[in-house]
Amino acid sequence: MAEHNKLGEKGEQLAVDFLLKHGYQILERNYRFGKSEIDIIAKIKDTLAVVEVKTRSTIDFGNPQDFVKPKQIQRLVYAINHYVQKNGLDVDVRFDIIAIVKAGKTFQIEHLEDAFYHF
Repeated sequence: MAEHNKLGEKGEQLAVDFLLKHGYQILERNYRFGKSEIDIIAKIKDTLAVVEVKTRSTIDFGNPQDFVKPKQIQRLVYAINHYVQKNGLDVDVRFDIIAIVKAGKTFQIEHLEDAFYHF
């Protein structure tokens, strides 16, 4: 497996652990619909959090959250609309980013709630 894939998987697991520690319930990981994939669908109270995880080994080229592009946001909205309808949910939905940067042997985690779209 390529090193960046290993880093991505490690980042997603760190994000899940972080969310669980902060009271979230993990409903789905790597939820796919069409060409769209949601890294994590989590619930806290009456809110569904759609979580995009961005993990980087350095910030030399920008912060991890800077790599969430409009087309990806559009796909996330499309996928979560399907998920909500399929499951007959009546919840608030928010879109979060968990930005993770490797710092030596540790990782810095930043949780950006309601990062780019809310309905």
